[in-house]
Amino acid sequence: MSADTIRERQALDQVTDRLSQSFADRFSPRQVDEAVSSIHHRFDGRPIRDFVPVLVERMARDELRHAVPARR
Repeated sequence: MSADTIRERQALDQVTDRLSQSFADRFSPRQVDEAVSSIHHRFDGRPIRDFVPVLVERMARDELRHAVPARR
């Protein structure tokens, strides 16, 4: 695993932690992780990775903000 891949994974873990805290009243940590992971996979195969965590956080925050919570 490259250093860039490790940094991206660490950044995404931080995104998941932040969003889990922000949406703790509506979604379980697992649900937040699934949303982040799903959005992250939309960027698979894209060559420029520098802003992927920022984009994933914005998109996941919007998705979670407008989603109806499923049962935990």
